[in-house]
Amino acid sequence: MDEFCESLERPAVVVLDNASIHRSKAVAAKMEEWDRRGMTLYFLCTYSPELNLIEILWRKIKYEWIPISAYESISNLRAALRNIIDSFGPNEYRIDFSN
Repeated sequence: MDEFCESLERPAVVVLDNASIHRSKAVAAKMEEWDRRGMTLYFLCTYSPELNLIEILWRKIKYEWIPISAYESISNLRAALRNIIDSFGPNEYRIDFSN
């Protein structure tokens, strides 16, 4: 990060997730200096899988819709997933958010 700061020709924003290394004491100690040199760190919000629609769908597939027999072989798993994806919608496989 220090080398990146040295190469800056204009202000920059570095987007980081909340990995422990990004939130370390060493990074915290340098943030003010980097900011003065034109590099601002922007931390993404904490990961919230309950707000991510694909995570909700995948949880339904894994824990409710996929049959145990799908785990007997990779071909069974592919076929079961293909069936669920092809059938997803208002009829066979659907997510009811009212519960």
